[in-house]
Amino acid sequence: MTSPLIAPEPRPGSNLPEFSVGDLARRLKRSIEEEFGFVRVRGEISQPKRHSSGHCYLRLKDDTAVIEAVCWRGTASKLAVQPAEGLEVIVTGRMTTYPGRSQYQLIIESMELAGEGALLKMLEERKKRLAAEGLFDAGRKKPIPFLPDVIGVVTSPTGAVIRDILHRLHDRFPRRVLLWPVAVQGERAAAEVTAAIDGFNRIPPGGPVPRPDLLIVARGGGSLEDLMAFNEENVVRAAAASRIPLISAVGHETDTTLIDFASDRRAPTPTAAAEMAVPVRAELLAQVLDDERRMVGAATRLLAERRTRVEGLARGLGDPRALLESHAQRLDDRAERLALAAASLLDRRRTRLNELGAALRHPREKLAEAGQRLASESRALDGALRHAVVAARGQYERVSGRLTLGPIRVKFGDGSRRLSDLTPRLGRSYGKAVEERAARLTAVGKLLESYSYKGVLERGFALVQSGDGKPLTRAAQATPGLAVSLVFADGQAAATVDGGPRVDAPPATAPEPKPKATKAKPEPKKPQRPPVQGSLF
Repeated sequence: MTSPLIAPEPRPGSNLPEFSVGDLARRLKRSIEEEFGFVRVRGEISQPKRHSSGHCYLRLKDDTAVIEAVCWRGTASKLAVQPAEGLEVIVTGRMTTYPGRSQYQLIIESMELAGEGALLKMLEERKKRLAAEGLFDAGRKKPIPFLPDVIGVVTSPTGAVIRDILHRLHDRFPRRVLLWPVAVQGERAAAEVTAAIDGFNRIPPGGPVPRPDLLIVARGGGSLEDLMAFNEENVVRAAAASRIPLISAVGHETDTTLIDFASDRRAPTPTAAAEMAVPVRAELLAQVLDDERRMVGAATRLLAERRTRVEGLARGLGDPRALLESHAQRLDDRAERLALAAASLLDRRRTRLNELGAALRHPREKLAEAGQRLASESRALDGALRHAVVAARGQYERVSGRLTLGPIRVKFGDGSRRLSDLTPRLGRSYGKAVEERAARLTAVGKLLESYSYKGVLERGFALVQSGDGKPLTRAAQATPGLAVSLVFADGQAAATVDGGPRVDAPPATAPEPKPKATKAKPEPKKPQRPPVQGSLF
């Protein structure tokens, strides 16, 4: 234990002791250290500062007071939470004074976040609610362009983040960068980040300001409170609704915010975001050169293989000129044989036609023969008709002379009758039959006369015959000076052809059509009578 300070003797005439400044400071220091040897203090860090010696100096404040605090070098390197501006913490330590400045201060032994459990619980609930809405679904995420022309960056214009991004882009593949300056910490940070994302998406394509092909939202490392702006709901919704692919690069690799789940790609650091945004130009050039070399080599090998194959196929083929010449010779031979075959075929067909023509009889001969046969049949028919009539008449007369009217009776199935009663009826029936046969014969005779050419001559036509009696049926047969005979209905007249046939002569009047032969009606059947039972004698 420290020995208590002995109060100095009071001056004569006064009952109050007198202290020197150092004595009073030491007395106060001892009193405070004895009273507040172990304390836990909750407050917001303000003005943290790391000294070159390794010690950390800061202030803890709340709404009513400020306490100076110091963390010695050995303890500062072991703190679980690194001091940062605006971070609300709970520190454990001891109170002391610094006589050189007449101030009291807190010696920090440990530091932890104030209310971190409640804050983390709130963020977890918000994450579950936004995930249930589908803002974090993998199907909503858009692919990152391979080589964007314009890159939009949302970050602080004064921090080291924008310089790291620009430097990395310049090293890998220089691209045009549009910076939208925002506050990345504090009360205004969330609203400004949301406005920046929406503003980039509202830039029309082809306008005076180029529309970015890719967005990067970046911020350096910090405590959970420092990164709270990127956990706000409006920032997360703006990132999820962005039509432009978005990369989030907030904090260090171990830091995770809700915007990381809504973005299309998460980068552990702003530098890594720049590396994700563009490829390495040198590597692309090397790849292009390698692809070109391989393509040229493949094309060369392919051409060599094709050339070798063509040469091999050419060795197996004959000489094209020799092939063409042999085929040309064969074509000439076939053409000559075809011409000879056509002429031979025509000769054979002409000979066959002449043979068939010689075997045919002339129509005039066939007509003359048919006319003679018709006349012969007509004469035979007339004679047979006359003979039949005479025979029928004689038979009738003989039968009529032999019949006498007497008591002769003829038996029938229904009784008997006298022959004298049947004789008139038999005479009438036989006479009627003879008249019907005579009428049929007359009709056939008229039909034969209608078929004769003499009937045509009666209507004013004439038959032209040559000197030998053959009829002329074509105008080409009437040569000039030819002696012909004109046969009319009542006689003949001699004539001589004067001039050739006229092609433009009007067509001769067609002869009247011959009367059609009337089909003879069949002879009606005579009614049958029952057989006569009995004898005429």
